[in-house]
Amino acid sequence: MKVHVTDLQPGDRLLTDTFSESGIHVLPKGTELNEEEIRKLMKHGVGYADIEPAVQKPINVMIHQHELLQKTKPFLEQAVDGFESMYLEALATGRFNETMVDDIMEPLVDQLKGHKDVVSLMLCIDQNDDYTYNHSMQVGILSYYIASWLGFSKEEAYEAGRAGYLHDIGKCQIPSSLLNKPAKLTAEEFEEMKKHTIYGYEIIRNSSSDTIPALVALQHHERDDGSGYPHAIQKNEIHPFSRITAVADVFSAMSMNRVYQSKQELLTVMRELHTMSFGKLSANATQVFIRHMLPNFIGKKVILSTKEKGTIIMTSPADYFRPLVKTGDRFLDLSSRRDIGIDQILL
Repeated sequence: MKVHVTDLQPGDRLLTDTFSESGIHVLPKGTELNEEEIRKLMKHGVGYADIEPAVQKPINVMIHQHELLQKTKPFLEQAVDGFESMYLEALATGRFNETMVDDIMEPLVDQLKGHKDVVSLMLCIDQNDDYTYNHSMQVGILSYYIASWLGFSKEEAYEAGRAGYLHDIGKCQIPSSLLNKPAKLTAEEFEEMKKHTIYGYEIIRNSSSDTIPALVALQHHERDDGSGYPHAIQKNEIHPFSRITAVADVFSAMSMNRVYQSKQELLTVMRELHTMSFGKLSANATQVFIRHMLPNFIGKKVILSTKEKGTIIMTSPADYFRPLVKTGDRFLDLSSRRDIGIDQILL
């Protein structure tokens, strides 16, 4: 099983040779890890290791993960409630209290630093809250992670998360009849919906001297090939944080229930993101997101299209988005069993 290096424990045994990102051989296959060797892996920047876990490790990791998620949930709820408050204030006055953003984001990011399994974090989010508020919180979180994974500094990653959190504030100026319409928007209605990017830019500029969140609100629907809106600009004109937020925005939107669309299974969303990375979304941001998220699916419980329950054992080199699943006493390689799919991934 693949685990993040910070979750390794003495007694774990490497199942494969381990290399740094630059290709340096760090430890050989079969090494039984001790604390010194775990530090060595961290020192060389190894992100994940394929290991046979020490006895009792799965239980300990599950308990730790559960406790961490429970500790983080109040901060997620505060972020949703805080965005609702700013949204309603912007609706009434055209601006919001900027200090609220840092009051919410700083303690939330402190919590996020302890999470390595971002898939579990996404799965634990209560989707019963209003879509726009919940979505904004998710996009803020994912923008922070993507910026961190791309190598931005802690301060820059925080700013990317902060901008992602505010990206949809302009929707407060869109009629609720459009936001909550269960049917497809007409061409005229879609043109009105597009204006939330411009409204968001104006609201943030009225509320803050920081121009970057305003730019992200304006540009998060722009696409690298010039097919986006509101100005149909191309990638060299789009701010890097806007390109990051675009990836987070698409992932969150596709994986959540909306009035006109049921949420999609997460690996299906990952496949769609991969497709969009060829011309639409930032290739670097999308690929680093996929590369860090995929190992988190290993060990997750699933419900298959056959209604069987199973566990993801490993990703398949033939198709990263159709993994090997153990169900009962058999193994199903979904990369070759195209007649079977995953209906749901469980926490």
